[in-house]
Amino acid sequence: MKTEKTIGLLLITGATGVLIPYILLTMNFEYPEILRHDTGTILTRFHSGGSSLILTWWTYAILGLPLLIAYIMIGQKFEHTFSFIKWVTTLGVVSGIVQIIGLLRWVFVVPVLANQYITASDEATKAAAGSGFQLIHQFGGVLLGEHLGQLFTIVWMLFMSYAFLKLKTFPTWVSVLGIAAAGIYLLAQAELFATVIPGFPVWGLAGFLGSTLWLIWLIVLGIFFIRKKVE
Repeated sequence: MKTEKTIGLLLITGATGVLIPYILLTMNFEYPEILRHDTGTILTRFHSGGSSLILTWWTYAILGLPLLIAYIMIGQKFEHTFSFIKWVTTLGVVSGIVQIIGLLRWVFVVPVLANQYITASDEATKAAAGSGFQLIHQFGGVLLGEHLGQLFTIVWMLFMSYAFLKLKTFPTWVSVLGIAAAGIYLLAQAELFATVIPGFPVWGLAGFLGSTLWLIWLIVLGIFFIRKKVE
């Protein structure tokens, strides 16, 4: 039972650790809606947030680390049941790593660009800072964190939900919730394509709903791992 309880605690701790700073960012930085504004507005708002905003972003990135340990432990527990568990576990861990890298741009890169933008004495320097932000945001945020990170998370959710369903590890509704959350989360990928394909159809709530349901599902999994012995 010790392994199951450890997995459960890691899942709950990691999911909660991601959720709390996310809520703080929505309150103090209007995230993610702020990203729909122009670069100047984003950098100005970020700079005004000061050190507390930077530390909130660092917390958002780092507190999800327990999830990676949980992914590995779940993989070790079920790798003898399905041949796909090993590579799915790898994708799950990679998803967390690239999302952490993407989020840490707000800690170690964006503050420099925001300061350059605010303190610029000429328009050329200000424009260069804005271009630098757009480049790092598109690469570190859209490509790494949101596209690869979220896509690999979705794959992990789908395959693990399938495994739990086939093994009857948890009640059926738990797997259904995981599959539904993954499906909604997948729709959020459209917003990423819209950044490079004008007019690409987007459902604005997909990202918020998908990520929230993902965290809720992880917490539910954590509770079930703690409450019962998983064979």
